Amino acid sequence: MSKYVKIIGVRGDTMTFTKEMVDDYADKLLIGLTDQENEMVRNELANIDADFDEFINKFDGLNEVEAMYWCLDRDDYSLREDTVEESIPLEELLKNCKVKSGDLVEVPKVVD
Repeated sequence: MSKYVKIIGVRGDTMTFTKEMVDDYADKLLIGLTDQENEMVRNELANIDADFDEFINKFDGLNEVEAMYWCLDRDDYSLREDTVEESIPLEELLKNCKVKSGDLVEVPKVVD
């Protein structure tokens, strides 16, 4: 397999997943990939894309539909006013904690 996996979308745009891109994603996910695993991931991405293209291209006239940038048609949204409300006193909340240090809750370490 080559260093690149070419992916062509519904609208004809092309995206290429390179070995470097897959390694970068793996690093961000804190997993290490061997060269063989990297190639396997690129092949899987190509298969997923091919399957998706095959499925999506079954719909006639899809290329004439304008892409949506927002999932809802409305653009007249307004945010509610922020209001300050009474909250539970800290002392009351800390009564439920087994181990605390001042006003902080201590939890068991789960990651080395």
